[in-house]
Amino acid sequence: MDTRHIERAFGDAMRATLPHSIVELVMFTLKQGWACLFGALMLAGLLVTDQIWQDSWPLARYDALFIWALSLQVGFLLLRLETLQEAKVILLFHLTGTAMELFKVNAGSWGYPEAAVLKFYGVPLFSGFMYAAVGSYMARVIRIFDMRFAPYPPFWMTATLAIAIYVNFFSHHFLPDLRYVLIVATLVLFIRTRVWFRTRDHDYWMPLPLAAFLTSIALWVAENVGTNTGTWLYAGQTSFDMVSFSKMGSWYLLLYVSFVTVTVVVRDALYANPCHPRNRVSPSRQPEPKPE
Repeated sequence: MDTRHIERAFGDAMRATLPHSIVELVMFTLKQGWACLFGALMLAGLLVTDQIWQDSWPLARYDALFIWALSLQVGFLLLRLETLQEAKVILLFHLTGTAMELFKVNAGSWGYPEAAVLKFYGVPLFSGFMYAAVGSYMARVIRIFDMRFAPYPPFWMTATLAIAIYVNFFSHHFLPDLRYVLIVATLVLFIRTRVWFRTRDHDYWMPLPLAAFLTSIALWVAENVGTNTGTWLYAGQTSFDMVSFSKMGSWYLLLYVSFVTVTVVVRDALYANPCHPRNRVSPSRQPEPKPE
């Protein structure tokens, strides 16, 4: 589904009546909303089912959420809201997320209190789609905002860091928790990396770690929706309790795992050398040197 003509027409209409700064802010907000469509629809599913579901119904709520999530994924592919390449990488993040869910739930970090048929070792199968929603956002926001990242570190370094972050989510149950060391490592590796993005005719940038931090806040808010609806709960938490602020750090780190996973299929957006939008060249026509 190509929505660029709708975006262009809407942008032209706003530019005819509103100040430039307001137009840019509105376009930025709408594009962000469009990029996180999968996640927004998943949260809508949590909220609606929490309000209407009855224990007497033959279909368990978690199973209904799985059907809803699977339908969304199929719909995104059929409507070309995600490319097949993006879907493959999102599936990889889905699987790594599910593996972490299996470990964390059985380690007692959090749990899913409701019964379901499609539940494996205490983990309902819809939970992997929550991680897929993060991967979907990453892939779509890069494409929708025509993002590029420069100067981007060598890919092997970013992959090594992502693996270390992922392993620490498991190993900190048995070994010292290295999350603060890993947070520092993200700053050291990416502090010079700028995320260039375009609303329509103008390019803007922000440091990659700042973008990750701001996104982690949004994910923390979304996670509160999950716990407030009782869909999942942390150890000792009730549905009335707010998720600990420390979870922002976990999401901040997990975002790097998601981001590096998605960059497997968006290597054209990665530039080894600093670049400026005015020198913008379509990577598909004349790519700049990319990291090895």
